[in-house]
Amino acid sequence: MSGQTNMGRRALLGAVGLGVLGAGGCFGWTWAFTRKPDFADLAYGTDARQVLDIYLPEGSGPFPFVLEIHGGAFRIGSKTMSTPSEELLAAGIAIVRPNYRYSSSAIWPAQGQDCLAAARFVLDGAASYRLDPAAFALWGQSAGGFLAVSTALDLIAQGPAPRAVVDFFGPMDFSTMDADMAALGRTAQMGQTDPADSAESQLLGYAVGSAPAAAKAAGPVGRLDAMAPQPLPPLFVRHGDADPLIAHTQSERLVAAWSRVDPKAAVDFALVKGAGHGGGDFDTSVVIAPLTAFLRKALSITG
Repeated sequence: MSGQTNMGRRALLGAVGLGVLGAGGCFGWTWAFTRKPDFADLAYGTDARQVLDIYLPEGSGPFPFVLEIHGGAFRIGSKTMSTPSEELLAAGIAIVRPNYRYSSSAIWPAQGQDCLAAARFVLDGAASYRLDPAAFALWGQSAGGFLAVSTALDLIAQGPAPRAVVDFFGPMDFSTMDADMAALGRTAQMGQTDPADSAESQLLGYAVGSAPAAAKAAGPVGRLDAMAPQPLPPLFVRHGDADPLIAHTQSERLVAAWSRVDPKAAVDFALVKGAGHGGGDFDTSVVIAPLTAFLRKALSITG
């Protein structure tokens, strides 16, 4: 890729902040809040970024919960960059939102270690926060999708396994991201993944294109391909069919790999027609209603 294209990618990241999470939209942050967390900035580690917030539904609990991991190309973003889902809270599902270290200060697997540590912190202290440690799910958007699925795989291997996993438009196999976009006849708006200055290469600490096998092995699809057949939790995946940053083929690769490991696992996958990388299309009932129903069933919420 040309130096000019690389410079454009870096400039775009700096200029717009890559606000690519759910309600945060594709290019722009959402900082208006409808409510404050019930527990704010709980430290699950010693780094300034190793903190999390907890939002609780009405009632006394203990509540099932979802660990919702923000995106931002692994190098920007925050647990406070969009409002928590009022629909999930109204359904009786608590929301836990961690920050994690940026790739600019620590390369992979630091981010995965942080998300796993955040999950264990909440599970170990669940009684103090009115949460049910036996009923939890992981959810992430964009880079957060990569982290949510990665953390779920860690917990499946080490225990306790989550009851469900949710991915919104996350990259799942770094080694195929450029080929997937090219196959759709598109040029990724943030530039290619293989060069050394891409967000994915900076996360790993080496150019994806220089070591594609290692890059694949680091991600969810590569990890699933290496797993023996075993039970997996239900999986919910949504991806815009007009995503200009990450080809929806990445989600298709995740679904196929998940089903190879466990053909009986419940998988709810759909493309969001006309949707890009996040934005308002993911805040509508077309996405949120089935997500809420999926989590209610997986977390055994009745009434």
